[in-house]
Amino acid sequence: MTSAREQGSGCILCGIRDAKDDEPSLVLHRSPLSFVVINKYPYNSGHLMIVPNRHLADLHALTPAERAELIELAGRAEKMLRDTYRAQGINLGMNLGESAGAGIVGHLHLHLVPRWSGDTNFMSVVGATRVIPEDPSTTYERLKPLFAEAP
Repeated sequence: MTSAREQGSGCILCGIRDAKDDEPSLVLHRSPLSFVVINKYPYNSGHLMIVPNRHLADLHALTPAERAELIELAGRAEKMLRDTYRAQGINLGMNLGESAGAGIVGHLHLHLVPRWSGDTNFMSVVGATRVIPEDPSTTYERLKPLFAEAP
């Protein structure tokens, strides 16, 4: 039997994982062990998250197969962001635990944030303001067909 912790009772990412319709949840792709979703509160246009299906807080708790799939999807997503958004760089990272800045503490996830020379990503730090030129639903429309294609 699965415990509430494993199910992620009340976890927003588990709710997205369990959603029946991908478009309202902005899920771009589902793999056997994880899924790719657009961040609804992006730092930049194209901000994606790769999320293991299992509700786990720690990277070391993932199985080797889960870790491998996470990185494989990150590589695919990186290429799509570079090709589609002409990203000049990508911030790739995880915040594990509240002290590290995790907004969703119990369910680890990997962020991919496209970057360009001179982008306004500093605004959220300096001015408590985010400047997003593209709505997440538009990002969904641009990237969803690419995940349907073979890797």
